Amino acid sequence: MREIEILWVDDEIDLLKPHIIFLESKGYKLETANNGYDAIDLVKEKSFDLVFLDENMPGLTGLETLSKISDIRSGIPIVMITKSEEEYIMDEAIGSKIADYLIKPVNPKQILMAIKKITDKRRLVSEKTTSNYQSQFGQLGLQISDSMTASEWKETYKKLVYWELELEQSGGQQMDEVLQMQKSDANNSFTRFIKKNYTDWFESDSEDKPVMSPNIFRNKVFPSLKNDEQVVTILIDNLRFDQWKTIEPLLTEFYSVKEEDLFFSILPTATQYARNSMFAGLMPSEIEKLHPELWVNEDDEGGKNQFEAELMQKQMSRVGINASFYYDKITNIDKGRKLLQNASKILDHQFSVIVVNFVDMLSHARTEMEMIRELAGDESAYRSITLSWFEHSTLYELLKNLASKNVKVNITTDHGTIRVNNPVKVTGDRNTSTNLRYKQGKSLSYNSKQVYEITNPQSAHLPKLNVSSSYIFAHNDDFFAYPNNYNHYVGYYKNTFQHGGISMEEMLIPFITLEP
Repeated sequence: MREIEILWVDDEIDLLKPHIIFLESKGYKLETANNGYDAIDLVKEKSFDLVFLDENMPGLTGLETLSKISDIRSGIPIVMITKSEEEYIMDEAIGSKIADYLIKPVNPKQILMAIKKITDKRRLVSEKTTSNYQSQFGQLGLQISDSMTASEWKETYKKLVYWELELEQSGGQQMDEVLQMQKSDANNSFTRFIKKNYTDWFESDSEDKPVMSPNIFRNKVFPSLKNDEQVVTILIDNLRFDQWKTIEPLLTEFYSVKEEDLFFSILPTATQYARNSMFAGLMPSEIEKLHPELWVNEDDEGGKNQFEAELMQKQMSRVGINASFYYDKITNIDKGRKLLQNASKILDHQFSVIVVNFVDMLSHARTEMEMIRELAGDESAYRSITLSWFEHSTLYELLKNLASKNVKVNITTDHGTIRVNNPVKVTGDRNTSTNLRYKQGKSLSYNSKQVYEITNPQSAHLPKLNVSSSYIFAHNDDFFAYPNNYNHYVGYYKNTFQHGGISMEEMLIPFITLEP
């Protein structure tokens, strides 16, 4: 490991000799200057890892020296040291993006702490985060191997996402592979949990029956409307919990997170089924039965989610919600700008639902476009590109606008997505559905050990298109591939983000309540 090189600038540098000897004994290399002009010359000549800079110097002041050093080497961390506690000096220094601010007299340990915080922070945080995850690894493993309830699965998934983000931010790459293996083990256990319990949830009123897609508005939104509150629900298609945690810091300047919950998406975890179920407050077979004019089957022509507003209005009428209702869908930049310009429409209604399709479009674009596939190469990059989109989106502007108007906001989604890697062979007739994570058809051929099969769609409240219709769902990071042209098919879809099947990422999805 190379020596850390430090420049210390102070007009009384001779008095600081004991501090300098102390730091050199710790392995740091120091150079000194007793005025701003000499400091600038030294910075021009060589690169320093850190500069300690006295604010109160004759000739060129510390703030003036700071400005000139920043012009020469904009990325160099600078610690300002001053006798003065004047607020305007602190404001000036902090506004100039200093790395730290110390008040004289300083002791050697203060200086050492400042150095470690700036130059060693990433390594120390990485080591500490890795150590903390290692200590939690065994406990998480025991939880995953136990027979958990739906509520316990939600908490376990939150912990796994927490450690994934902590290790990513701290640079703990050596433990990332271990975490991914643990997530894979968790998804295998989660699949067994779903297979054992899923259809029972529709016949049971037990306390462990989780909130699912058809109950989410009734449980989480309608109580606020009955209290005459104004509520805006933003449904970001395909938003995973880890993506929510990535964009959350941008919103905490304007909102407090009143509730951060997960609920279970129904199967298939696909927009046609899960989102229509949310808007209707019904399972897909119930929508088909009660509102046949608003349900479009797999083999029918036309969009599968073109009646969301109508389904929501019917759900509100059915449960006695009389609030004025506004619905809009953002599918491109122009529609986002138009909604922002017409935000008054939202404010004129007690209840608004805005559907945003960007994340879903990103996952599809990643499959179809080589450039997007490279930009979103893994989960970390996928989160990063989602954050970049959100930070510059009209949705972010709309949310800031709503916060200024003191409007309560929910952020949720219809399902998540998972990066697939393992092909599983399946065959069917030409009417078999095309989704890579689930198949619906009447002539499906597959290895039953590799899928979750529902041979009686009525048990899962799914439409039955003919007498022998059945559904199969992929596990973990599997995806379905046809034997015909198998190698091309696998090569094209491997390492893409897909949805429709069983995984924590697809089924355990966020419902967030924000208050301005």
